[in-house]
Amino acid sequence: MKERNAWTGYSAEELKAVDDLGAGYIDFLNNGKTERECADQIVKMAEAEGYRDLEEVIRNGEKLGKGSRVYSVNMNKSVVLFNIGDDIVRDGLNILGAHIDCPRLDVKQNPLYESDEYAYLNTQYYGGIKKYHWVTMPLAIHGVVAKKDGTVVKVTIGEDPADPVFFISDLLIHLAQDQMEKKASKVIDGEALDVIMGTIPVDGDQKDAVKQNVLRLLKEKYDIEEDDFWSAELEIVPAGSAREAGLDRSMILGFGQDDRCCAYTSATAMLKVKSPAKTACGLFVDKEEIGSVGATGMRSEFFENALREVLDRMGIYSELNLKRVLSRSRMLSSDVSAAYDPLYADKFDKANAAQFGRGIVFNKYTGSRGKGGSNDANAEYLGRLRRIFSDNNVMFQSAELGKVDVGGGGTIAYIMALYNMEVVDSGIAVLSMHAPWEAVSKSDLYEAEKGYMAFLREA
Repeated sequence: MKERNAWTGYSAEELKAVDDLGAGYIDFLNNGKTERECADQIVKMAEAEGYRDLEEVIRNGEKLGKGSRVYSVNMNKSVVLFNIGDDIVRDGLNILGAHIDCPRLDVKQNPLYESDEYAYLNTQYYGGIKKYHWVTMPLAIHGVVAKKDGTVVKVTIGEDPADPVFFISDLLIHLAQDQMEKKASKVIDGEALDVIMGTIPVDGDQKDAVKQNVLRLLKEKYDIEEDDFWSAELEIVPAGSAREAGLDRSMILGFGQDDRCCAYTSATAMLKVKSPAKTACGLFVDKEEIGSVGATGMRSEFFENALREVLDRMGIYSELNLKRVLSRSRMLSSDVSAAYDPLYADKFDKANAAQFGRGIVFNKYTGSRGKGGSNDANAEYLGRLRRIFSDNNVMFQSAELGKVDVGGGGTIAYIMALYNMEVVDSGIAVLSMHAPWEAVSKSDLYEAEKGYMAFLREA
C-alpha cells in the first residue's frame, strides 16, 4: 500500500473546508472542557438541525418513523442521536460511537484545606496521566455544584481573561537533587497534585484564615458553602484556548482531544447526513477513560433503553426486535490512535503506526500484549469498509497503538461487540495523547468527517 500525505491533494475549495472544520472544532474544544459541556454542545448542534428530545416525543405520545430525528441525554453526560431510516429491524443501525470524557484532575468531596497560610484544593486524578505534566501550568476549574435545595450552580473560573487562574507548585531545581533521581511515575505523588487557591487571610485572629477568605469569595460569587463540595463535580483542566499550531497552521493544539476530535467529527457527520437509507446513530458517552463504568459509561443500559423507547414509538418494540436491531448493526468506534512520533521512534512499529496527515485510522485490534482486552474486527467487515472509503475518496490508514510488548489501550469497541454487531476502532491520530495539551492534524479531522459521512450513507 502506498499512502500519500493528504495535504498534497487538496483543491482550494477543500482547503477552505479543512480550515472551516478546524475553526468549528476549536470552538467546540474551547466550550467543551468537561463531558457535561460537550453534551450540552452536541444537543445544541442537534437541535439546530431539527433533532427533538426523545423525552418530549414520549410525553406527547408521538410516533416515530422514517425521517424522524431524535436525541436522548443521560444525566447530562452522555448523548445519543437517532436519524431513522427505512427498516430499522431488517437493517440495524450504522453507529458512530465516541467518548467525551478525558484525563484530568477531579476535586475531592472534602477538598479545601489550609497549610502554612496557603489554601489548597485536594484532587484525585482521572484516567491515565503523567502526573508531572500538571504542575506549574495555568489551570481552570469547570463543573457544577449541586446544593441541598436542588439548585445546580455552574462553575467556570480561569477561562475569561479577567479571571484568575490556578496552579500546582513544584520544587525548584536548586533543591531538587533527590526529586530528579526518582522515576518519572514517582516525581510527583498523586496526593501532591493540590491546587493553590489563595494566600490572603481574612481580618482577625481566625483559625485557617486564608481558607476562610477563599470560602468568603466562593460564597459571594457562587453562593457556595464548604459542605456544598460534598455534592459537587468540579474538574481541574488546563486554562486557555485551543489554537492552530505550526507555522503552516496544519495542526490544532488543545486539551481533551482524546476523544473529542472523534466526537466532534462524528457529530458533524451525523448532522450533515440528512436522509440515510439505514438508521444512523451517534453515540457520545462518558467514563471511557476509567473503564466505561457507571451509569453514564458504555457499560450502562442507557443506549439500550433509548433504543427501546425509539422502537416503542415506532410501534415495533419487543426484546426480540431489539436484539435483531443490535446484532444487525455496524459500528465505527470513533476513538483516537497514537500518532507516530519520530522523537520516540523505538516505541512504534513504523509500518503499523498512524501517521499525521494520512487520513482516518483503522485499528483492527487494540488491547495490550497479545491483544488482551481487544475487539479484533472481522476481515470481511474491514474489506467492506475499504470499499466504502475508497469509493468516497476518503484517505485512510491502518495502525496499532505501539510495539507489541511496549503497552496498549482499549476503547468502547469490545463492549458494543457484545451485541454481536460488527465493530472496528476508527479515528484520528493524536500526538502527545493524554497530555494536558494534545495535537491533531486538521487534514485528519477533515478525512475523518468524510469517512464517517460515507459510513453513515453506505455501510
